[in-house]
Amino acid sequence: MQLWSRIAGLDARFIAWLMRRMPSERQRLLAVTIVAGAACGLAAVSFHLSIVWLESMLIDRANCAHGNSWIYWTMLTPTLGGLAAGLGLTYLFPNSAGSGIPQVKVAYLRHSGLVPIKDAVGKFLLCSLQIGSGASLGLEGPTVQICAGVSSRLARMARLSKSNQRRMASVGMSAGIAAAFNAPIAAVTFTLEELIGDLDQTMLAGVIVAAALAAVVEHSILGANPVFHVNRVYTLTNTSSLVWYSLLGLLAAVVSVAFTDSLLYVRGQFKQLTKLPRWMHPALGGLATGSLAVVMLALFHLNGIAGDPYRTLTLALTGSMGALPVEAMVAFCVVKLLATVCSYSSGGAGGIFAPSLFMGAMLGGAVGYIDVAVFHHSADSIGAFAVVGMGAVFAGIIRAPMTSILIIFEMTGGYGLVLPLMIANMSAFALARHWRPTPVYDALLQQDGIFLPHGREPIPAKL
Repeated sequence: MQLWSRIAGLDARFIAWLMRRMPSERQRLLAVTIVAGAACGLAAVSFHLSIVWLESMLIDRANCAHGNSWIYWTMLTPTLGGLAAGLGLTYLFPNSAGSGIPQVKVAYLRHSGLVPIKDAVGKFLLCSLQIGSGASLGLEGPTVQICAGVSSRLARMARLSKSNQRRMASVGMSAGIAAAFNAPIAAVTFTLEELIGDLDQTMLAGVIVAAALAAVVEHSILGANPVFHVNRVYTLTNTSSLVWYSLLGLLAAVVSVAFTDSLLYVRGQFKQLTKLPRWMHPALGGLATGSLAVVMLALFHLNGIAGDPYRTLTLALTGSMGALPVEAMVAFCVVKLLATVCSYSSGGAGGIFAPSLFMGAMLGGAVGYIDVAVFHHSADSIGAFAVVGMGAVFAGIIRAPMTSILIIFEMTGGYGLVLPLMIANMSAFALARHWRPTPVYDALLQQDGIFLPHGREPIPAKL
């Protein structure tokens, strides 16, 4: 109690100082946007580093345990991580479950952008623990909720109006995506596609400033390199490959729909599982994920199911036929889908961005093998198809077509696959939307009884 009283006292003194220095709300909005961009960058980097450290301490050690004990530890570690997260989500931070993006959308449309800092703290702690212990989930969506919580807190400290507090939610989302993916341009387009829906000049200016500042902070601490280290610049060297890129778009739509349908179905089954306490559900998801990881480690001696997926994903981007055999790519695509469904649908805390990219790279690489086998093209095709596959499955699942193209450019540092990316991504997006008109985040909210409007105008909260 004394700690919270001291914090409240500091807030009051800061507000009084700020109101004296900046009596105009426009001045305070600009100042808060700049501070939020830097603060969100620091929060995102801290979140990323905490997950890396916990992975090294938990799931990585489990995978490397002596003798056959790695089997039991690889299964037990995500189970215990899920159990701890389930207890935290049930009794301490009930609003910190899921990916974080649906929560920010609800805050933006219903609650004037209010994302409680308590929920952001819970997301930071529980998501770090669950991903670090081996859950097949991503850190990007949770980073959005964490950063939106930071920007929301700053907006209220600065006594901004309700409309400007709402604008700060978009600032947090943009900064979170920029810092998580090292992709400030894609962060702006994602915020426009997923949250804002129009070109409000004041809001857009804040989004751009926050994304740039968050990326600068992330660059200064973690370096300015792309997320994936692609050793070569991929280009469309053979127009005949466009046949297989079109096929990749179709298959990406199939994988996207299979993933979202499975996610919603299994999540619905867990909601009906009332005989088991809710705090135990994530442990079941962790046990299933750990078991699938054991199978893949035994078969291919590679991880990516429980633990950091980007190291295995990078192998698919090398363009070498010896890096990952085609049967491994197909297996990893299917098993990653199953593991992510288990981890997310059981009620864990984590996102689906990274798993989407992983599944896409494996699917694309497998189609690349067909291109090499049929047309006898260079083995570089495998890596190029893996790059395009990441964007295609991302477009089919997340339903953000502009972002799906830009994020691949920024994450891989290559721009030579513009035409294949446009063909595969738009095909996956259009087909997935035709087969399942409701985007995944809206479908998850509807499953919880929350129905958001198709537009982006705020609606009153239910009393």
